[in-house]
Amino acid sequence: MSSRSWGCDHRTHRLPAGQPATDPAEGAAQEGNTTLSWLRGHFELGACVLLFALGALVLTDASTMSVDIAQRGPVGPRTVPFVIGGLFLLISVLLAGEVLRGGRGEAEGGEHVDLDEPADWRTVLLLTGIFLAAAVLIGPLGFPIAGALLFWGSAYALGSRPHGRDPLIAAGISLATYFVFDNLLGVPLPGGPLMGML
Repeated sequence: MSSRSWGCDHRTHRLPAGQPATDPAEGAAQEGNTTLSWLRGHFELGACVLLFALGALVLTDASTMSVDIAQRGPVGPRTVPFVIGGLFLLISVLLAGEVLRGGRGEAEGGEHVDLDEPADWRTVLLLTGIFLAAAVLIGPLGFPIAGALLFWGSAYALGSRPHGRDPLIAAGISLATYFVFDNLLGVPLPGGPLMGML
């Protein structure tokens, strides 16, 4: 019984020399792999997108900020957010251009850095807890006290142990920050019971 009786034709179709056989699904997979490998080679663009989004968010929030509070001098409450948001946008664009031109950050190779050591999760968790505690306490205690706890706790989490000096420095930084924002920039911060007594 011949193969033609079954409706089959075993004639082979040969491609011209030098032309490989391509499957559409295989070509799409290769194209996807190429795109994925390009993105992996330019992963720094993720940081550029994040910086750009953060800058746009800061500028949008600053443009909708209420300026009904008394403004002292030419510098108002919108000035600092506009400057920071604009710098975020500028840095993101410059960094993206550098990455697309082939610039790559050098891998850390410090003399006293052991790249095989695991991350210090104790420090990360301590800093996270300190930031969350400061965010919760800034309302009832005010910025001077919550800020001092934030600065002192951060120094402690990062390894500073002079218990007599660090609280005084943290209190000084917190009070200076409060007076700069509240009195010079016109950005009201919660003073808490400490400012009510002074």
